[in-house]
Amino acid sequence: MVRINRVVTRGGDGGETSLGDGSRVPKDALRVEAYGAVDETNAAIGLLRLHTAGDAEADAMLARIQNDLFDLGADLCVPGEAGDRLRLTDAPSLRLEAELAALNAALPALTSFVLPGGTAGAAHAHLARTIARRAERRAVALARDVAINPAVVRYLNRLSDHLFVLGRHLNDRGAVDVTWVPGANR
Repeated sequence: MVRINRVVTRGGDGGETSLGDGSRVPKDALRVEAYGAVDETNAAIGLLRLHTAGDAEADAMLARIQNDLFDLGADLCVPGEAGDRLRLTDAPSLRLEAELAALNAALPALTSFVLPGGTAGAAHAHLARTIARRAERRAVALARDVAINPAVVRYLNRLSDHLFVLGRHLNDRGAVDVTWVPGANR
């Protein structure tokens, strides 16, 4: 179990931070950037949850996702093959795929790209989606340099798709989607 005795450690005052295995790295190291973007995604989802009132199913999905993201961050913060450390499995990605398919089945087909907006919930879902995409890019960049768990990139990829479809769901099941009109303002 996690136990946090102190929040202020002063350990990062020199521009370094500790990874999950105790090693020290610069705060702008690619690994730290990757799990930092995952943390930002989680915070954006926390804001999104403020706009899911009345949609218990969406809120429950997002609560599970927030926990998954902590697991994913724990995976990323430990380099190498640490046998007893928490590692993300494919089960959460498969759950996201199933939820995404169920949400999407109830939506009208798209005839254009969807712009972020409509309801507050949808706008926040799109913001969380873009932050999840950044986390995915950081994880892909990290994976180019060192071996990481491939389930991490898969999960982040599925998550951004999930958040896109959830945004449409929160837009009155697609009824108030804001769509792109190519060249509308020329």
